[in-house]
Amino acid sequence: MSHEIPAAVQRVLAAIAEQDNDAFVAAFAEDGYVDDWGRQFRGPDRIRSWSENELIGKRATFTGTNVSTPGNPLTIATLVGGDGFNGPSHFTFEVQDDRIASMTITA
Repeated sequence: MSHEIPAAVQRVLAAIAEQDNDAFVAAFAEDGYVDDWGRQFRGPDRIRSWSENELIGKRATFTGTNVSTPGNPLTIATLVGGDGFNGPSHFTFEVQDDRIASMTITA
């Protein structure tokens, strides 16, 4: 079953695929945050630093991405590869005003 992925989430996924940290950070609301297994990184500077050290800076790739829980928040399941964490993961996105309010990473 196919579910629509909001434009803000599509921008995040495209930024990861293109390894574009500027586009990744720009997809978030000014007070948006990443919750990486309980560690929170709020605001553009902390999101950028987190991504440089743990996502795009580690050349992360997503394969087999699909929507596991539609709606808002929306959860995708994907297989993460790259030079950091490798394995299955879930990313839950909350969207507000066409920007990412939060991205939460879990098993």
